[in-house]
Amino acid sequence: MVVEEDRSMEEGLIRQRHQNDRDDRRITACVILSTFVTVCSSFSFGCASGYTSGSETAIRKELDLSLAEFSAFGSFLNLGAALGAFCSGQLAVTIGRRRTLWACDLFCIFGWLSIAFAKDVLWLDAGRISLGIGVGLISYVVPVYIAEITPKHVRGAFTSSNQLFQNCGMSIIYFFGTIINWRVLAIIGAVPCLVQVVGIYFIPESPRWLAKIGSGKEVENSLHQLRGRDADVSGEAAEIQVMTKMLEEDSKSNFCDMFQKKYRRTLVVGIGLMLIQQLSGAAGITYYSNAIFRKAGFSETLGSMIFGVFVIPKALMAVIFVDKWGRRPLLLASAAGMSIGSLAIGGCFTLQGMNILPELTPVLVFIFILVYFGCFAIGVGGLPWVIMSEIFPINIKVSAGTIVALTSWTSGWFVSYAFNFMFEWSAQGPYFLY
Repeated sequence: MVVEEDRSMEEGLIRQRHQNDRDDRRITACVILSTFVTVCSSFSFGCASGYTSGSETAIRKELDLSLAEFSAFGSFLNLGAALGAFCSGQLAVTIGRRRTLWACDLFCIFGWLSIAFAKDVLWLDAGRISLGIGVGLISYVVPVYIAEITPKHVRGAFTSSNQLFQNCGMSIIYFFGTIINWRVLAIIGAVPCLVQVVGIYFIPESPRWLAKIGSGKEVENSLHQLRGRDADVSGEAAEIQVMTKMLEEDSKSNFCDMFQKKYRRTLVVGIGLMLIQQLSGAAGITYYSNAIFRKAGFSETLGSMIFGVFVIPKALMAVIFVDKWGRRPLLLASAAGMSIGSLAIGGCFTLQGMNILPELTPVLVFIFILVYFGCFAIGVGGLPWVIMSEIFPINIKVSAGTIVALTSWTSGWFVSYAFNFMFEWSAQGPYFLY
């Protein structure tokens, strides 16, 4: 009898464990809806990144802006994003993921509408800064929320949808930027945020944040929404609460701890990768690609449309290669390809200045811009953020992550503001420097 009872108990535990495993791997409609609602703001992020490229000529003409005024307008996205990134981690911890998404929407909607109805440069700049603050918040809270609600076996794929939707937003703006009025284009950028404002009412709060504030019953309610009402979520809920408690105990540190000698190399690597990412000139080329096409003599409309189609498959390239090649080889290959692309673009503008191959150089400039961005996408574009999340110990992750994010956005501001002046000074000069 004892043997039979032990056997039946063991079988019951095995069945319960398998049931929990199946429940943990469920991809429910709620997970899909929650991810879609969350990445709506990523779509708006992409729209903001590509907005200045197609709208430059029309905005400068209608509002009578100088080159310096428009360059400042374009670069204020990065300046606002630096402020948003500085507050994002603490805000997401204090008020929760869903409320932080609402804050993103408020800043983005105000920013887009301010741009859409701007009558002078003051409202234009205020809108761009507000939009930047929203983007800085988005860059943190969106991947965090998606990672916290999705099952482990699909977490990477669902999290990558953040980058994919950013590129979809950029694609739409590039494709229609030269044929749609710049004010209408700004309203299009606000639409995904309006969708998210409504959608947030129908998605659950992150169970990990609920565990952090000590709400055990709400953790299970959230997991039931995400895994299904009939799912046994007790095991996952217990695991989340234990892990959250352990991480809180391990992460107690102050800001100065990250400057200890043992973390110096890690901090240099994190900051250095962000500087390489931004000082390679990607922000300037992204924000003002139409100006480059115009200077090269290539059709702005055709170039923008082709580039709009190209940005989506380029977003998938990093996902395909990152686990096959590894971080360091992919970074080296990406940097080498970008160097070749930059040198080739600079060489083409040099030939154009010497009136050599005048009919061929515009096409070559366009091709090498695609080469540059293709190489940027597979490594330098996204891997510094991945590596940053992997190299910092938990006790300094928040502080170091804030410093690294600020480095990225502030150096991006410098590049995006200086690009037009450098390009006016010398068409080929910036690319040789990059």
